Amino acid sequence: MSAFPKEGIWTLPITTEANLPRKVLGNDLSANMPTFVPPNVKFEVDDVESEWLHGEKFSWIFCRYMAASIHDWSKLVSNIYGYVLLKTGVYCLVSDNSSNLEPGGWCEFQDFDLQYYSEDGSLAPDDPLFFWISTLLDAARSLNREPNPGSQLEGWVKAAGFRNVVHKRYRIPIGAWPLDPALKEIGLLNHAQISGGLEGLSMRLYTNVLKWKPEEVLLLLDKVRKDLRDPNKHGMFDLYVFLPLCPEVVADIRLLAMWCTDRNRSKAVGGIVATSVVG
Repeated sequence: MSAFPKEGIWTLPITTEANLPRKVLGNDLSANMPTFVPPNVKFEVDDVESEWLHGEKFSWIFCRYMAASIHDWSKLVSNIYGYVLLKTGVYCLVSDNSSNLEPGGWCEFQDFDLQYYSEDGSLAPDDPLFFWISTLLDAARSLNREPNPGSQLEGWVKAAGFRNVVHKRYRIPIGAWPLDPALKEIGLLNHAQISGGLEGLSMRLYTNVLKWKPEEVLLLLDKVRKDLRDPNKHGMFDLYVFLPLCPEVVADIRLLAMWCTDRNRSKAVGGIVATSVVG
């Protein structure tokens, strides 16, 4: 199952990553998924925080990039814990509202702390970029939508009952300022998505919640774009990745090793995906 899979393209490779006849289910609030998909891929329009009515359970629940989207993280993580089952090779990204847990399930969570910062002081509190993101996150918090769930995930997953929690923190640069080629590429992609999405990210929260006038928002965003183009501002934010296991699990060391050495995870896009083995 995939919650918020965006256009859904990233869910498709799961069907071919192993020689297993998996079923893949994608879930999003918007009907923007592809229509031409393999026969074992299906998409649904639904709310991940509503009651889930799927009869099957899942052995791998994968929840990614839900920052500023979820009202009750503790409930969501507890529901994921209750919906995991390691029996038939099911891969799921997010499942909800069940208490039928059997031991042995896997989960993976990847999420952000969206507060921008710099380690060298080049991004100052009075810079438009810092002001914009801080104000945006405060607006999300006023709606009870946590914009920085990444650093809190460990507490939520342990409170839900998961054990053997493996976790990583990644610093995600904004712009091409890093010297490392891989981080430079990530920074360029990050700059493109932030700069291109400024109005879409800002207008509703700034005008409906903070009561700014549209022209005031556009004026601020012009200043933000200048900061984004400034190579001397070394902005970044954090991505947290957690791999918790349900109690009594016998870990597959090969899968765990693959997860720990996968360098491409920090470039992936968000969502939730589930697959199950059939036959």
